Amino acid sequence: MSRAFRIHPDDNVATLLEDAAERVSVVGGPDVALHAPIALGHKVALVDIAEGAAVVKFGIPIGIASSAIRVGDWVHLHNCASRFDERSGGFDTVTGAAKDMAYD
Repeated sequence: MSRAFRIHPDDNVATLLEDAAERVSVVGGPDVALHAPIALGHKVALVDIAEGAAVVKFGIPIGIASSAIRVGDWVHLHNCASRFDERSGGFDTVTGAAKDMAYD
């Protein structure tokens, strides 16, 4: 089974330590069934997070859920707006590239 790491006890997400397809074992936490594969380094929801609620990592809010997030969902740009960078809501959800700048 793939593993994920919860950094702080107050976190509602964990970071994957390897690619995962079906389930992850959270170090120091529960096993979580995934709704879709999640890649190494990305976040998985450990609890249901309501739209508008804080996404917590490192024990601090790092973003706001832009839509409802279910336990086992991939947490990324498609469902989480950054609290650190106002432009993050305009990033491409696959590549992470800013949509407001042209790259040649």
